[in-house]
Amino acid sequence: MTTLVRLAETKDILGILEIYNYEILNTTNTFDLVPKTYEQQLIWLRERSGVYPVLVADDSHKRIDSEILGFAALSPYRHRPAYSTTVENSIYVNRSHRRIGIGTLLMNNLITRAKEHGFHSIIARITSENEQSIKLHENTGFNRVGCEVEIGRKFGKWIDVISYQKLL
Repeated sequence: MTTLVRLAETKDILGILEIYNYEILNTTNTFDLVPKTYEQQLIWLRERSGVYPVLVADDSHKRIDSEILGFAALSPYRHRPAYSTTVENSIYVNRSHRRIGIGTLLMNNLITRAKEHGFHSIIARITSENEQSIKLHENTGFNRVGCEVEIGRKFGKWIDVISYQKLL
């Protein structure tokens, strides 16, 4: 399968929302509890431009109305100036396209973008139940650097967050 990875555009928001809102409502992969609206996602996308890209994987080579298979983003890690060379990543893959390399494709493109923009470090904060994301990060050179115990609560249970880091 040939998949195109490119910068996200406004036309991709509905596809991104479909993926992300599913995760909000059905998994502990995000600590968001309320589905995002189109307007909220538009603001989110506009805040991530330039050195903080949002990438999408799509199947536009197959048809005119391409489907977003997954998306990935870099965000500021913290807002204090000394953290400016560190970013946090997020990757979400459509549940019907998992385990076929979309996450790895997005991750490799995101790492390349982070290097091109001069970042030194990427941080990933992953819920302990998200075994696929943990494996993806480990397989792409991230190292586990910590665990925040019972830091979030969703679906009536406490959830740990594991931190991973990749030095570029």
